[in-house]
Amino acid sequence: MKVLAVASEAYPLVKTGGLADVVGALPRALKPFGIEVRTLLPGYPAVMAALGEGKAVHRYADLFGGPARLVAGNAKGLEVIALDAPQLFARPGNIYLGPDGKDWGDNAQRYAAFALAAAGIARGLIKGYTPDLVHAHDWQGALVPVYLKFGGHGPPSVLTVHNIAFQGLFPATIFPALHLPKEAFAIDGLEYYGSVSYLKGGLQTAHAITTVSPGYAQEICNSDFGMGLDGVLRSRRGVVSGIVNGIDTEVWNPAADPDIAQTYDANTLDRRAINKRAVEQRFGLEPGDGILHCVVSRLTGQKGMDILSGSLDWLADSGARLALLGSGDAAIEAGIHAAAARHKGRIGVATGYDEALSHLLQAGADSILIPSRFEPCGLTQLYGLRYGCVPIVARTGGLADTIIDANDAALAAGVATGFQFLPVDGPTLESALSRAADIYADRDTWRAMQRQGMKAELSWTRSAGAYARLYRRLVKREQT
Repeated sequence: MKVLAVASEAYPLVKTGGLADVVGALPRALKPFGIEVRTLLPGYPAVMAALGEGKAVHRYADLFGGPARLVAGNAKGLEVIALDAPQLFARPGNIYLGPDGKDWGDNAQRYAAFALAAAGIARGLIKGYTPDLVHAHDWQGALVPVYLKFGGHGPPSVLTVHNIAFQGLFPATIFPALHLPKEAFAIDGLEYYGSVSYLKGGLQTAHAITTVSPGYAQEICNSDFGMGLDGVLRSRRGVVSGIVNGIDTEVWNPAADPDIAQTYDANTLDRRAINKRAVEQRFGLEPGDGILHCVVSRLTGQKGMDILSGSLDWLADSGARLALLGSGDAAIEAGIHAAAARHKGRIGVATGYDEALSHLLQAGADSILIPSRFEPCGLTQLYGLRYGCVPIVARTGGLADTIIDANDAALAAGVATGFQFLPVDGPTLESALSRAADIYADRDTWRAMQRQGMKAELSWTRSAGAYARLYRRLVKREQT
């Protein structure tokens, strides 16, 4: 079976978050199930550089304001088709944001062109290649099923929602430029309270909708988590499902990780102490054997970082230490840096994102904190399990699906892998941190939790099998 994946980023070519990890890992995981994936990506500078010469497989005289090409080839292990449209994608820096930190003013046109190209490929635009199914991701790919529906024909489509908070919402004035018939701007199409919502259009028209965990699939169908689209999802509940993300266990492997100070496995956990010393040195923390927490996150309200910021004085006063890697909301960043200044040697901060440093943190910290208000799946807690970095998570979405709380029954049964807490507020977070510190003091129990997490099945095998079954069901239905 041939599948065209459509996404705005894919690791290791271009990455701003977990979406890239999923899109980069899934093609390889699907191969054993007889699924051949080609991934359509925007022709950002990094993508075009990785493709090298590539092969031009189609040319546009004018695509949303200028000439463009589809360039196919292998780039860092991925079979890629790039939309080389310099007027839209040949820009330095962040792929979504301009130098002022705000969305590029033409993002609506950029990702409409991208989706229109995907729909053309799905209908056989490239000689010798017609996919059996299209799998689009998030709002940047959500127009693909819209173009397929209103364009007359095409293969079945899957739309995966990685975070429903990002919806591709634009003023209605852009609609005439989208190359869609008038009837697409309607309640069962793109129209959303007088505006255009790319994600809503995709949710209305895709043959199947998936999210990145079963828990999140349930949550977004209610008003607390649906971000205004819960009504659309409830109306299509029969095609909504959740498939939990996996991780690339070759890239994330503490026994062979080139980015950490000392490799180790579940039988040599004592070696983690060398990584702990490396984290302490990198973040300017006082050395010691006491519990060391880490955070690898965008510093936003969704991630609960404002709540963590409010508890940092308590955390430092409790005797714990924290190494934090991230950036985001200016006020949250300022609060965290101020706490780090008050508690030098107890709290260390690295601003931005550093892939190698995130590996070292997972390998050296005792626990990873993820106090998200909502979390579609989350990958950092899975990396934590893999590396024996015990997750402390809010009980929501994929965090609740993947972490077994260290309550008395789970500890007695030997199945606990972390700590859950709810509601997401300062006192409850602090209570979870206290529970973790108490169990950390019992090193045998802590080691048992680490090993239990490290033996969890975290690869893409099970999830890829679920996607393969979904694909085949949709293709078979289309053929009958």
